[in-house]
Amino acid sequence: MKILHLAFAGALTLASFAGTAFAQSADNFLTITLKDGPVVVELRPDIAPKHVEQIKALATAGEYNNVAFHRVIKGFMAQTGDVQYGDMEDGFQPQAAGTGGSSKPDLPAEFSDVPFERGTVGMARSQDPNSANSQFFIMFAPGDFLNGQYTVVGKVVSGMENVDKIKLGDDANNGSVTDPDRMISVKVGK
Repeated sequence: MKILHLAFAGALTLASFAGTAFAQSADNFLTITLKDGPVVVELRPDIAPKHVEQIKALATAGEYNNVAFHRVIKGFMAQTGDVQYGDMEDGFQPQAAGTGGSSKPDLPAEFSDVPFERGTVGMARSQDPNSANSQFFIMFAPGDFLNGQYTVVGKVVSGMENVDKIKLGDDANNGSVTDPDRMISVKVGK
């Protein structure tokens, strides 16, 4: 009986290590290349599996490459990901950037108790909680008022200093950016 107990304890320990390895596997990271260098985001499929799956599919297809940071508010966040209107090399529409999505369907909300802190990556949406599609934002500072209201998809684990250098938008125009910075490339993995 004691051997069976030890075997069970060993199996549980091995399973916990395997779970950690899965959570940290390379395909649960997103690398965003900015003008000032790379930003690595650890994705959270454990709390937002549908959103993470969609982000990874869009990144793999190259949809996020050259997409503008169309809304950037000092001390708050930098928003990007409008693949419909925000591609600065293919059909960029500055007045419409931020209103589009992708050819994929909108997603049902996947709210969690993970707080919005500096470096948190969340999904942008309209007033409808189930309207997130391709756009996301990176927090410059904590935003407790977003907790439980927007889907968290990950957190910046390196390169936050590069996020801090993204061109800021006009405070008087809700953070809209003239001649914005872009995500040069986005790939799944480190």
